[in-house]
Amino acid sequence: MSTYRDFTAPIGSRRAPVLRTVGTRERRSHLTAPRVPTVGIDIGGTKVMAGVVDADGNILERLRTETPDKSKSPKVVEDTIVELVLDLSDRHDVHAVGIGAAGWVDADRNRVLFAPHLSWRNEPLRDRLAGRLAVPVLVDNDANSAAWAEWRFGAGRGEDHLVMITLGTGIGGAILEDGQVKRGKYGVAGEFGHMQVVPGGHRCPCGNRGCWEQYSSGNALVREARELAAADSPVAYGIIEHVKGNIADITGPMITELAREGDAMCIELLQDIGQWLGVGIANLAAALDPSCFVIGGGVSAADDLLIGPARDAFKRHLTGRGYRPEAHIVRAQLGPEAGMVGAADLARLVARRFRRAKRRRVERYERFAEARRGTTQESL
Repeated sequence: MSTYRDFTAPIGSRRAPVLRTVGTRERRSHLTAPRVPTVGIDIGGTKVMAGVVDADGNILERLRTETPDKSKSPKVVEDTIVELVLDLSDRHDVHAVGIGAAGWVDADRNRVLFAPHLSWRNEPLRDRLAGRLAVPVLVDNDANSAAWAEWRFGAGRGEDHLVMITLGTGIGGAILEDGQVKRGKYGVAGEFGHMQVVPGGHRCPCGNRGCWEQYSSGNALVREARELAAADSPVAYGIIEHVKGNIADITGPMITELAREGDAMCIELLQDIGQWLGVGIANLAAALDPSCFVIGGGVSAADDLLIGPARDAFKRHLTGRGYRPEAHIVRAQLGPEAGMVGAADLARLVARRFRRAKRRRVERYERFAEARRGTTQESL
């Protein structure tokens, strides 16, 4: 497996000790979690990113590789994760691993119930990885992880009611209130991308039609550009020339780059995506009433080309506009690393319990050894 490695801090050469997992439920207080390095894994529809993160959210080292095709077995994805973690463990004292998965994770944060862009179906990811890695493992939705990171270290600092929206291959979402991620009764809250906004609309990989992410996501952006190019529309001549007629080469980052250079079609496509984004945010504001919406994911790199139209559409469609406080809409600060950083930071809460349990085991062993020595001396 080929990986891209980026060293951002000096690293040692000794192999890090491997620890054994003893607990699965996170501790709620990030303020008292151990200040130890942990590994965060962000698994998206196209890439797997792994990194060692310290207690202040700094990335000490990161690795990246392509996501195995969804036709591959779940074990192939697990093998990819294990290889990345073991590689990082060669150079870092890893205390726990956090996984941010692009899918529905159950309330116990063990099983990935469903992943539209991967082969996971009711997959016991946490238990399988913990057994292979022999470290505490926490699994959560990737948007939950990103929201946690932005609240702890990024654009959401100081907010007590925050909604995160991640625009990538699809749309992810997360709700955070008073320092806690709201996962819902069954763990699958925040799947905003699969709200149906156009009945009978575009088919979604989830199986439904008209999902929000089919109109405001990286896939939607690329689909619209390719359709215009395939139709040989005059407005698409610029991008057709840019890819030399190879329509399949059109990508989201390319559209953003051309929009920044002034390509009228690309600017219009981002405006369309932004308007759909604003409509969805207005609906979420009516239901959840947060103080802040943080927009992350790869498509958010378009910045005001996307978020400007989203703010305008939000103001036009907000229920009770003019008579209620309006949430502010901001771009995420941590970029594509947010999910990885958040997963690693959440994993520190598991490491806290692990360290306490380990200390209790040591204390019990010492008491047992002392009692045994006393019994031996009496017998003599």
